[in-house]
Amino acid sequence: MVISIIALATAGVGLALRDSGQTLVEREAARLAALLESARAQARAGGLPVRWRAEAGGFRFEGLPPSAQAALPHQWLDAGTVVRAPTVLVLGPEPLIGPQQVLISHQSYPERTLRVATDGVRPFTVEPQQ
Repeated sequence: MVISIIALATAGVGLALRDSGQTLVEREAARLAALLESARAQARAGGLPVRWRAEAGGFRFEGLPPSAQAALPHQWLDAGTVVRAPTVLVLGPEPLIGPQQVLISHQSYPERTLRVATDGVRPFTVEPQQ
């Protein structure tokens, strides 16, 4: 009886815990997709040419008014986040932009790369790298 209780508890804990490497990359990718869509909407609304640029330890949005730039974060949630390619995205002001993508991973888990991409019409979404 005791062994079966221990086995059930171990199985429950194993299922409850997700792989931290995958979780880190998924969280950063979802956050980046939301930030890119926010900046894209601001670019369209203001008629401003806006670019997203990856930098060492973070990123920045170029072309937004200073108040809007201050409102958007410029660092990753985890310092180990790495942008694989490309390092610049064009977000507007045109309502239709070309297909774009950025590949992100974590320096501790380089094999777990996610793609944040748009076809230029739809919003940025998170996809596994193919």
